Amino acid sequence: MTDLILKNVRPMGAPATDLNVTAGRFAESAAAGAETIDCGGRILIPGLVEAHTHLDKSLLGLPWYRNEVGPRLIDKIDNERAVKVSLGLDPRVQSERQALQSVAYGTTHIRSHVDVDTHHGLAGVEGVMATREKLAGIVDIEIVAFPQSGMITRPGTVELMDEALSMGVEVVGGLDPCGIDRDPRAHLDAIFGLAEKHGKPIDIHLHEQGALGWFSMEEILTRTRAHGMQGQVTVSHAFCLGAPDRAAVAALQEQLAEARIHIVTTAPASAPVPAVKELHALGILTGAGSDGIRDTWGPYGNGDMLERAMFVGLRNNLRRDDEVELALDICTAGGAAVMGLDGYGLAPGCHADAVLVEGETLAEAVALRAPRKLVLKGGRVTAQDGKCLTEAP
Repeated sequence: MTDLILKNVRPMGAPATDLNVTAGRFAESAAAGAETIDCGGRILIPGLVEAHTHLDKSLLGLPWYRNEVGPRLIDKIDNERAVKVSLGLDPRVQSERQALQSVAYGTTHIRSHVDVDTHHGLAGVEGVMATREKLAGIVDIEIVAFPQSGMITRPGTVELMDEALSMGVEVVGGLDPCGIDRDPRAHLDAIFGLAEKHGKPIDIHLHEQGALGWFSMEEILTRTRAHGMQGQVTVSHAFCLGAPDRAAVAALQEQLAEARIHIVTTAPASAPVPAVKELHALGILTGAGSDGIRDTWGPYGNGDMLERAMFVGLRNNLRRDDEVELALDICTAGGAAVMGLDGYGLAPGCHADAVLVEGETLAEAVALRAPRKLVLKGGRVTAQDGKCLTEAP
């Protein structure tokens, strides 16, 4: 179903109207024979965008995993690498389960960081690629080659990253150049070298806080300028931007704006976070994501990006309606802009990727987070009444 008339719908909370979908895109006029769907006066927003998750890691559908790992980041990384074997995880199955759960909540686009390491090779990439192909037309999945276990400390990883990019992975990933690889210049030179070789954008996990994070961010800025990659680099987490020295952060954020570096936040409760209002004021593109969902790192998460908008709002003390709308924008148009999606939105000519949400206003929709009445992908109904129409494995 790609030709529709969406009757009695409120685009972004505006007064009720009718919207037309022709050949999978929003259109000025209705196509002959288009099917009519009465939206009951509900709000229509563009599809939610999951701009940072790990589809190959989820334990959804498996027995409860007792987590006794930590407290260091490297403890969690090493444990996860081993548990993938002991639990017999299949990245194709795990990624499909999580992706379909996200669809039920109204997500139409996912950026997934997928592990590449010398222990498991490219098994994760191959599994998520299989899911991407199987779910084409239901959800779009973009893959980041992610060196979770390090690059410089594990010889052979750079070559595997190179192979993954040759296979069709869209984004070059990285991780804590100081904290994990302990050689920030070599780590970042490898990442930017791969990006230049393959003509791909970059998305780097940066958990490093305070002055260490600022150092890594400055090194990222230096290479972004040197390689002419303005507008093609994303920093995920960016905890260092949540530091209490706001004057130092402000100076760094001005450089990020000038270099057009994007930020993706997961709005965690356990670490400092970028101040999204400050980023918005500077014009820094900002998206959001769920990060890991019920995995070996933690039991939390469900893939609901409307709930993630609430977390962004809570973590940034966003209370006014316009501020809550900003949180929602980060989980929709912001993520779409970070990912460089074409034809995203509700205007004529845009892809008919959209979701009906409950509430009188956009802010109430975030506060309610009620089951989604309808989810569309290219005009095709993919979920109804909070349930995905495709059965998970």
